Amino acid sequence: MADFKDRLLAEKIVENIKKLASGKKFRFCHICGTHEYSITRHGLRSMLPENVEVVAGPGCPVCITPAAELDKAIKLANEGVILATFGDVVRVPGSSSSLAEARANGALVKIVYGPADAVDLAKNHPDKDVVFFATGFETTAPTTASVILSEPPKNFSSLVVHRTIPPAMEFMVGVGEHRFDGFIAPGHVSTIIGTKPYELFPRTYQMPTVVAGFEPTDVLMSILMLIKQIRDKDYKVENEYTRLVTEEGNPKALAAMDRAFETVGDNWRGIGRIPDSALHIREEYSDYDANKKYDIDIGKVQELDPKCSCHLVIVGKLYPKDCTMFAKACTPQRPRGPCMVSNEGTCSIAYRYGRD
Repeated sequence: MADFKDRLLAEKIVENIKKLASGKKFRFCHICGTHEYSITRHGLRSMLPENVEVVAGPGCPVCITPAAELDKAIKLANEGVILATFGDVVRVPGSSSSLAEARANGALVKIVYGPADAVDLAKNHPDKDVVFFATGFETTAPTTASVILSEPPKNFSSLVVHRTIPPAMEFMVGVGEHRFDGFIAPGHVSTIIGTKPYELFPRTYQMPTVVAGFEPTDVLMSILMLIKQIRDKDYKVENEYTRLVTEEGNPKALAAMDRAFETVGDNWRGIGRIPDSALHIREEYSDYDANKKYDIDIGKVQELDPKCSCHLVIVGKLYPKDCTMFAKACTPQRPRGPCMVSNEGTCSIAYRYGRD
């Protein structure tokens, strides 16, 4: 089996990057929290030449979950439903509170591994309403879809906040003066959607795109592949992560998502509204849509703390260290912004591994 952490192999790839990149600046964007973890944890930026930069885009699903949706979940929990969600969501700040604070004040907030666990809660507590707060990209959306399609108990519903990656990548193309020369596409998402949805970028924007795995040599090889495309002026989608990603993706997962959800425009925290980037429950399954089951009035929403720079970190305009609150007023123990909470959050990763 190949060793994707092999240092000698990594150094050889870096040498090839230096040779091929000589005389020109390159700026690439990845859209994946796990890629940022690998890059920062293994010090890959320090290995790259100064003229090759890799920045993090909106690849942390918890970080881009809108404050309004968190406020809805907090309100439902405070009003007596059992609110079930993933562990990294609980501490993310909404407008003025979090699910962790709601739980500390007596609300029934349960950490689950997925929507099937929330269905079990509904079956085991038939006298209580259970709401699954469904966050995440295309990686987690199929499990939410499969539960909705399985006729769960009537006391179960879901507050769906799933977002999709390709529209966010298209948004990043137009970030203006912070232009990117190519994309490193996320491996996990691509196991579901395949490589076809990325064909838009080389075809329309001459933006080379490489789907990459998560080990150090995966990331470095994807950078080398991007530089080679640019040098050859041969813009296309390439698949570095062939051991798991195919052109077609996972047809069963995609079919389940298509049956359960419709695609609409919606907000991303720190970014705003992105067209065709959100999955909402279809009308025929509205009995399981918490937005329609409950009258959720949340009042005024504060998307971010005024001093928080998460909105700039999310789109690659700032590194975490450039935020005045980073590692001072904002830490993983006392997060002021969403990027400091999740293990996939750019600020959280930088705090743990990238402060030297």
